[in-house]
Amino acid sequence: MTGIREIKIGDFFSIDQEHFNLIGGPCSIENEDMAMEVAEKVKEICRGLGINYVFKGSFDKANRSSLRAGRAVGMEKGLEILGKVRNTLQIPVTTDVHEAWQCEPVGQVVDILQIPAYLCRQTDLLLAAAKTGKTVSVKKGQFMAPHNMDNVIEKIVSTGNEKCILMERGSSFGYNKLVVDITGLPVMREFGYPVFIDATHSVQEPGGKGTYTKGNRKYAEAIMYAALAAGVDGVFAEIHPDPDHASSDVGSQLKLSDVKGILEKAVMFDRVAKGKKVYV
Repeated sequence: MTGIREIKIGDFFSIDQEHFNLIGGPCSIENEDMAMEVAEKVKEICRGLGINYVFKGSFDKANRSSLRAGRAVGMEKGLEILGKVRNTLQIPVTTDVHEAWQCEPVGQVVDILQIPAYLCRQTDLLLAAAKTGKTVSVKKGQFMAPHNMDNVIEKIVSTGNEKCILMERGSSFGYNKLVVDITGLPVMREFGYPVFIDATHSVQEPGGKGTYTKGNRKYAEAIMYAALAAGVDGVFAEIHPDPDHASSDVGSQLKLSDVKGILEKAVMFDRVAKGKKVYV
């Protein structure tokens, strides 16, 4: 297995080759109560399974199919909620940024700044995120080849910040379809930085319903387990108490009630890939 750089996440833990790492939470921050519910329950599950956990929630869903699609609670309220999750539960948090000016204020609250896949080549955004000194997580664009992500890394480390994570979230395959090339995961790991699988966005069908994106969460597990078997360093998954009534990613978010069983199985794949004993 290719060696990777150890990435320290605040004062919480390090992402390395030895631990299972999860970034998870609702697609959109819809309200404080729901965010706290997801964060608290997933933290408890991860603690029981020995998983490093980062809470994720978006304060603004800027990349939407339709003008009428919901945009979450906004940056001011979203950062307030993320800060409360972090301080109350003592877990690291992450959210995505869409414009360079957002990076500084967001970086004052979160531990990881996430760059959406559509924006992974936006030089000014990458540089602004990296200059915060926080870890920068970059989703590989649906249009990008895995071996071209070295250019993304070069932009980030040019600032002196070497805390970078790459994420696979599927590649465009015809209209409204995505596929995950498992061979692209070790290709990206050869750059020496952690690679995560975005299991839920990978089952999207972008714009599949015209005014919103379709998805099929039942395939997210297969993608997650295959990627773990291939040796990825972590999993990204969107998690919602009632995804069928979520404000976004209705078809692809995992149900909170299913997460414990999914992660129990995921840990076994991770341990096998790392050459560790599996306890049944």
